[in-house]
Amino acid sequence: MPLSGGRYLGPLYRALNPVYAREPLSGRGAELYGGRFNPKGTPALYTALDPAAALREANQAGSLQPTILVSYKAALGPIFDSRDAAQLDQRGMSKTALADPAWRRKMLAGEHAPTQAFATDLSAEGFVGLLVQSYAKGASEDDLNITLWRWSGAGCSLDVIDDENRLSRL
Repeated sequence: MPLSGGRYLGPLYRALNPVYAREPLSGRGAELYGGRFNPKGTPALYTALDPAAALREANQAGSLQPTILVSYKAALGPIFDSRDAAQLDQRGMSKTALADPAWRRKMLAGEHAPTQAFATDLSAEGFVGLLVQSYAKGASEDDLNITLWRWSGAGCSLDVIDDENRLSRL
C-alpha cells in the first residue's frame, strides 16, 4: 500500500522532456499544455512509483523521444487514492471516467475534461495530489502514478535526487 494515512513517503520518478531538465520541480510543461489531471494554466508534476512506468507515461505518443529520468524523495500529503471506488463515487467520478482517453480531445477543443475538473475539485478540497493507475500503453494494474498539484509548503517535501549535480550540466 503506497499511501499511509493519506500520505506518500518514498521514491517517485519522472521522465522529463530535456527542455525542462534544469527545472525538474517546475511543472511548467503541464502548465503550458495541460494534462489528464490538470487544465492548461495549472502547474502539475506527473510522477510514477516505478521508473519504467515513468518512461511509459512520458512517451505515449509515437516513438520514444529523448527523455531525462529523474528520481525524487517524497513526503507528500494528503494524496487522494483513486483506487477507492466509494470515494470516487462520492465525488461523481468512476474508474472508467478516469481512464477515458477522450480527455485530450475535449481539452484540445477548449473544454474542461471531466478528469481535469475532478482534479481541480480535489485540489480545492486540500489534496496535493492524486494516486492513480497508469493508463499508458503496456501498463498493468500495479503501475501507479501520483499527479501533484502542490509539492512544497505545509505537509509537502519533494527533493530531486541529484547528488552529483548532473542536471545543472545539461
